[in-house]
Amino acid sequence: MEYHVGLDKLVKELKMEVIYTPAPLETIMVTNADVNRPGLMLVGFYEYFDPSRIQVLGKVEMSFLDGLEVEDRKQRLRTLIATKPTAIVLTRDLEAYPEMLEYVKEFGVPLLESSENTSALMSAIISILGVELAPRITRHGVLVEVYGEGILILGESGVGKSETAVELVKRGHRLIADDAVELRRVSNRTIVGSAPENIRHFIELRGVGIINVARVFGVGAVKPSERVDMIVELEPWDKAKIYSRTGLESDNMELLGIPIPYSVIPVRPGRNLAIILETAAINNRQKKMGYNAAEELLSRLGLENDITK
Repeated sequence: MEYHVGLDKLVKELKMEVIYTPAPLETIMVTNADVNRPGLMLVGFYEYFDPSRIQVLGKVEMSFLDGLEVEDRKQRLRTLIATKPTAIVLTRDLEAYPEMLEYVKEFGVPLLESSENTSALMSAIISILGVELAPRITRHGVLVEVYGEGILILGESGVGKSETAVELVKRGHRLIADDAVELRRVSNRTIVGSAPENIRHFIELRGVGIINVARVFGVGAVKPSERVDMIVELEPWDKAKIYSRTGLESDNMELLGIPIPYSVIPVRPGRNLAIILETAAINNRQKKMGYNAAEELLSRLGLENDITK
């Protein structure tokens, strides 16, 4: 599935100036998260040029064009703009050539301007598009931030996901999403979760109803998005099932092709799930820093060989 984002979002977030647009910016869709500086195109190398990328002209490209004869410059600019790139952006408040304005109008190409330096602007564009155009799925669950760790809580309906989230919020942690969690693969190592706009900050508690967490607990109790560092599945306690007691075994669940640490936590009366998840978050952070309590205990007991079995 191909995702897209309106050019107006980039212009608004990066405070760019619109020199020319052939149509309302919200109707011009960006579909490629990559950005290009068309230096090779301007010197005559046309292979592998991708017009679906936003083209950024900085000081280097404009200085090169300044050194050309007028007719030569016109020909090179026309060749570039005739490919109809998604948009052309001038950085450092560089001034567009008159012929550039003529050609963008002829071929219907948006022309934008930014005061940022070229590298900073390209990095910002890639960062925004990396999120907006990322592959995504929606999972039924709750996403919370606990001690800086993003925990995706899964489990069947009624198992206590939302109640656990509210208890964590009361203890100073933050809610990202309840019920529907939109997960995006923003890089080859990172999954970021957020809530759909229409249900953001709302949470459902059976017997109480719908509450707005930002209104009840304050804006410090919510966050728009968070990286998923671990997955916890809540399930009713099954006496016949053997649950992990040492944490020595490391299980993963794949989300969009990325393995995420995964644990199953049994639920029964008397268990404080909020405290358990706080401890799980701290333990997960320690493991990322290279420390494993189970391995240390086995080492103290002289059972180091059991670690590799």
